[in-house]
Amino acid sequence: MDTRNQTVLITGASTGIGYELAKLFARDKFGLVLVARSGPRLAQVADELRAQHDVTVKTIPLDLVLPQASQNLFEETQHAGIHVDILVNNAGYGKSGEFAQIPLEEDYGQIQLNITALTLLTKLYLGPMVSRRCGKIMNVASTAAFQPGPLMAVYYATKAYVLSFSEALADELRNSGVTVTCFCPGATLTEFQIRAQTENSRLFKRLAPMDAKTVAEDGYRALMAGKSLAISGFKNWMVAESVRFAPRKMVTAISRWVAEKVE
Repeated sequence: MDTRNQTVLITGASTGIGYELAKLFARDKFGLVLVARSGPRLAQVADELRAQHDVTVKTIPLDLVLPQASQNLFEETQHAGIHVDILVNNAGYGKSGEFAQIPLEEDYGQIQLNITALTLLTKLYLGPMVSRRCGKIMNVASTAAFQPGPLMAVYYATKAYVLSFSEALADELRNSGVTVTCFCPGATLTEFQIRAQTENSRLFKRLAPMDAKTVAEDGYRALMAGKSLAISGFKNWMVAESVRFAPRKMVTAISRWVAEKVE
C-alpha cells in the first residue's frame, strides 16, 4: 500500500493519544487531516510533522461539540477533494463529580462530543469507504466502557455507547472491506485528567497510568491489523475481563473507590 496516497483524519489531534497517533501515521508517510479546538497548537503539530516526516498535513480548528461541526468538517474535506481512508474518532472528554452537581452544559458537551460527533463522523465518512470497499475506522472508547462509573456517570456511559456501537458496526461491515476498531485505553497521562479534574483521584495517584506514546502504539497496531476490539495494557485487559464475572454492585463500588480523590 502506497501510504502517501492514503489520508488519515484524526480528531482530538493536538495533544495526548491523538497527537501520538498523528506522529505514528506521519512516520509511515500517511497524509494527515488533524482536527482539534486549538488552532495554534494544531499548527505547531503540523509544522513538526511536516519537518520531521515530509508529509502532507491539513489542519482544521474546530469544536466538535457544536451541533453542525461534524457536517461542516465532512463538507470541508469533500470540497477540498480529500478522500479519507482512515478515520480516527479520538476526541472526547469527561468531567468528575456527582451527576446532580455537574453543570448541565458539561453533561451535554460530553454526550455531544463522545457520542453524537463520533456517530455522525462515522456515518458521514463510512459511506464513501463502503463505496470504495476499503477503509478503516477507529473509535477511541475507554476501559470505562466496561462498567458503571460513579463520580463520572455520563463519561462512563458515553464510552459504553462507543463500545457497543463500534462492535455492532464491525460485525455489520465484516464483508465490506471496511474495518472498525474500538480502542479502549485505561488511565493515560494526557491533558484529559486536567480537564476532567481527575488528577487527584486514586486512578491517577495510585494506579500507575500508562504513557500516551505506548497507548497510541497499541491502538495503531490494532487499527492496522483490523481488530474489532483492543484494550491497551495487560492490567487493563484483566480488569475489563474481570468485571464480567464480579457482582454488579461490587464493580460499581470499586469504580467509585478508584474515582475518589485522595491527598
